[in-house]
Amino acid sequence: MPRIWESFNLLSLALLPVTFCFYVISSARRQLFKLGILRTTKIDVPVIVVGNISVGGTGKTPTVIGIALELKKRGLNPGIISRGYRGDGITQQVTEKSTASQVGDEAILIQNHTFCPMWVGPNRVTSAQILCENYPGVNVIISDDGLQHYALKRDMEIIVIDGQRQFGNGLLLPSGPLRETKTRILECDAAVITGTQSMNLPIPTTNMTLVGDTFHQLSDPTLTCRARDFTTTQIAAIAGIGNPDRFFTHLASLGISAETKRFPDHHEFTQTDITSIKCDVILMTEKDAVKCKKMGGKNCWFLPVRAHFSGHLIRDIVETIKIYRG
Repeated sequence: MPRIWESFNLLSLALLPVTFCFYVISSARRQLFKLGILRTTKIDVPVIVVGNISVGGTGKTPTVIGIALELKKRGLNPGIISRGYRGDGITQQVTEKSTASQVGDEAILIQNHTFCPMWVGPNRVTSAQILCENYPGVNVIISDDGLQHYALKRDMEIIVIDGQRQFGNGLLLPSGPLRETKTRILECDAAVITGTQSMNLPIPTTNMTLVGDTFHQLSDPTLTCRARDFTTTQIAAIAGIGNPDRFFTHLASLGISAETKRFPDHHEFTQTDITSIKCDVILMTEKDAVKCKKMGGKNCWFLPVRAHFSGHLIRDIVETIKIYRG
């Protein structure tokens, strides 16, 4: 989250006229869907939308992965759709041969963990329809980051909120980090709070924490180690995600003291980005490792994490699916 979005300041105030235009346009678009002037399409299976009203770094991707894995444990067969941000913009299936440049780094990460049928593309209705046609056994669709994609009718909306940063200065883009006003929360069915913080929200809430302490070597992921195995004092931690501090804090909780380097979210890493770092060991997120796996010249390790839900989110999702299926 850029610093100008953390508080009220001269720049955020100067952008208020643009923010007002954004509010008018987005509100009008939403109203057109409510009135039926813009078409909403219903898919033949229940649709669970996981999204946010803040730009980036709320913990949406691990939430999608965690929900998909929990539903599979309960005998359901979920499919996943996503925009494929920073991919080539083509509607396509995500497979083990897909690359981040084709489908986006988040899609690769989701598919690697869930092994669910997954399609990406600019139109989520089209992606969902193609997925269901190719995989008729899929009985629930999880839409990744689709809260504002109103063309796809949804049966349940889950909003993900960063418990630490929350809503920044509370303003809409570009004065603040919000895509929609905070009143949008009232229309959602459940909230996932990333972290241990509590928030007084008018909808059911679940805390989601990230768990993981086993590092995998970038050049050979079958090789693993723990934090105690890093005996060198020259450790660098890099992160090109929406909230790098979450990763750095997690490393500190494991007892790792590292020099930190932030990159923009979805950063396209180059060989120079890696080799220019002087430390002996480089630690990175699994999302960044998707784009760095072919790079050499350094002792690099990545840390997979998994979502742990403390509330009744999964139970509520299953109940929603049961109601849908009668």
